[in-house]
Amino acid sequence: MAASTETPEPWYLALLGFAEHFRTSSPPKIRLCVHCLQAVFQFKPPPRVEARTHLQLGSVLYRHTKNSELAQTHLEKAWFISQQISQFEDVKFEAASILSEFYCQQNLVDSAKPVLRKAIQISQQTPYWHCRLLFQLAQLHTLEKDLVSACDLLGVGAEYARVMGSEYTRSLFLLSKGMLLLMERKLSEVHPLLTLCGTIVENWQGNPIQKESLRVFFLVLQVTHYLDAGQVKSVKPCLKQLQQCIQTISTLHDDEILPTNPAALFHWLPKEHMCVLVYLVTVMHSMQAGYLEKAQKYTDKALMQLEKLKMLDNSPILSTFQVILLEHIIMCRLVTGHKATALQEGLYCISVNCMDNAEAQFTAALQMTTHQELWTFIVTNLASVYIREGNRHQELYSLLERINPDHNFPVSSHCLRAAAFYIRGLLSFFQGRYNEAKRFLRETLKMSNAEDLNRLTACSLVLLGHIFFVLGNHRESNNMVVPAMQLASKIPDMSVQLWSSALLKDLNKACGNTMDAHEAAQMHQNFSQQLLQDHIAACSLPEHNLISWTDGLPPVQFQPQNGPTTSLAGLL
Repeated sequence: MAASTETPEPWYLALLGFAEHFRTSSPPKIRLCVHCLQAVFQFKPPPRVEARTHLQLGSVLYRHTKNSELAQTHLEKAWFISQQISQFEDVKFEAASILSEFYCQQNLVDSAKPVLRKAIQISQQTPYWHCRLLFQLAQLHTLEKDLVSACDLLGVGAEYARVMGSEYTRSLFLLSKGMLLLMERKLSEVHPLLTLCGTIVENWQGNPIQKESLRVFFLVLQVTHYLDAGQVKSVKPCLKQLQQCIQTISTLHDDEILPTNPAALFHWLPKEHMCVLVYLVTVMHSMQAGYLEKAQKYTDKALMQLEKLKMLDNSPILSTFQVILLEHIIMCRLVTGHKATALQEGLYCISVNCMDNAEAQFTAALQMTTHQELWTFIVTNLASVYIREGNRHQELYSLLERINPDHNFPVSSHCLRAAAFYIRGLLSFFQGRYNEAKRFLRETLKMSNAEDLNRLTACSLVLLGHIFFVLGNHRESNNMVVPAMQLASKIPDMSVQLWSSALLKDLNKACGNTMDAHEAAQMHQNFSQQLLQDHIAACSLPEHNLISWTDGLPPVQFQPQNGPTTSLAGLL
């Protein structure tokens, strides 16, 4: 093999190409990807190729497998070798970043800190990585509740960004520091910092979306500061500016032109997340000011937006937003004298996390059966749980390979095969692969119509309606959702009625049918209330505690008749 690394050897390019092909397959073929990358070492590659391959292997094993020991070995080698190579910054600092992230996931925080500190020390000539690593170490200290160290690092980052000529990134560091100072209640330091930030943000001339996102960050801190202090009237001008700012952002198109300054290659939040955050602080203000109807209105808007976002984005911050919104609406219910509803919505928060219980129950059931059709039924349901959870890709793909309705389906059951097509359609929908989703759902419809599987038909129709709505084909969406609603009413299936009425409301609103949209909204509200009342009745029973039972004799100790004592605090 030639000593030069300027032109990669053909064998290296071939192995990389195969590895990437296997990694991006659907489902991913991680074992084959790993084999291709491991084969690189058989050629005794030069240090640059060796370090990069260790990084690639470590990343793949960390992100896609449970082989943490091997992932750690490769990441550590990538970090060690890359430090010996000059002008190899991207691999060197990415290795440090991912290795530190890995250590934190394994609860080895004391191992992560020296790696980040060393990387920060040697990255001062690489602005992007220097800033990113400072943010990462500050976040690590924040998670440890060491806010003083985190603030110190953010201050260092702000000064570095100023020297590098990036007022944008300087603002991000300063605003992040301001957020931590608010958490520490160091109000004497918050005031001058926010004043400085306000001046910098207003004077900075740059990418409009970046500028407006800085304004949103700044105004959110200001509004939160006022609300934390109970200054409900004083906050109104800031809150109005914030609402106007988010409206401005929603009209701007994302600018694909990257900043020329490498220190400015950061962003705070996606604008869709900012929108939910603005709804959230508006709800907080409305609650404190006693505008309960307004709080309800903005909570509904925020929760609807959250549900749409969570279909495609599993960011933990969305779940945090959801819990805070539900906490506030529960308080709203208590004030308006709807205690039963408030209790139920508290239990709904708990049900957001019941997927773990469902997974445990299905897993236990799988271990207890050898019946093929029952096994297939359980696996199909477990796959739906993994889809809901959104972060169990390897387990999900493993299950789907075993219940593939297109070939080698394990049982002859017409119903189960139709359900398997639906599960495939549901997954494709959540992944945004709408044409593929339509194919699977049409197969479901064909099979469910043939055998009068009405619930499956109704579910497939409303999901197809949702897909057409997302694609902007309102006519086809209406052609799906109307019969779905009729069928759901005939069954009756309250959950599908709820889903259908929500879609009908959005559809009629988009088409300008104000009266029909209002009628659908009223239906949605009625179905929602009925489901809430039913749910509270079930969760108030002592038998509700059986969701945690997976082995041994059934538990004899039940919760008191007042209902479960679990609080929202368990979700945070």
